[in-house]
Amino acid sequence: MSDILREIEDELRRDNLLKLWQRYRTHVIIAVLVVFAIAGGVVVWRNHLATQRKEVSTQFFGALSLIGQGKDADAAVLFDKIAQSGGGYAVLARFERADLLTKTGNQVGAVAIYDSIAKSTDTDPEYRDLATLLSVMHSLATADPKSEIARLGPLTQSGNAWRPSALYLTAAAELKAGDKSAALAIYKKLSDDLSAPEGLRARATEMAAALAP
Repeated sequence: MSDILREIEDELRRDNLLKLWQRYRTHVIIAVLVVFAIAGGVVVWRNHLATQRKEVSTQFFGALSLIGQGKDADAAVLFDKIAQSGGGYAVLARFERADLLTKTGNQVGAVAIYDSIAKSTDTDPEYRDLATLLSVMHSLATADPKSEIARLGPLTQSGNAWRPSALYLTAAAELKAGDKSAALAIYKKLSDDLSAPEGLRARATEMAAALAP
């Protein structure tokens, strides 16, 4: 880790923030994914939705089983079918379908699904917010950072379930936009936030140390 921090400091001395983002954007994305794993959001969805229609439930978990067997294409067909059924499993199937698209490198397709979920007034607010978060995460590398910061704004408010992750992504967007001071302030804030997941706090601390003058 000390070598990574030293590289970051060298880049900052040359004020080449764009190059810094290009080199470490994978680290940022991986960190956010780790946060999702720690939060256990997917487990919560599956437990909640397990009480719904048995037939759709069987199809959904069958699709998950296919993924475990490496049969992603077959799973994708099932998820597409479930997505047309309506109800909670339909929403979760769309999340899973988007995730499969990211595995094949189809970020554009995945973002399109996330954006459609985020705009759906029939979907629970927490799911819509998560869809926005995932959309930004998978589009930040190519999108205008300021527009992505604006999209994340509502998610960074107190009380939002995804606030820590949204703040972490906002800091990454500020860094890409060239505003090191704004990014540093957010990383420091997250590193001191005892309500944030431990893994996220640790990564925020690392980034704050790397960006400090």
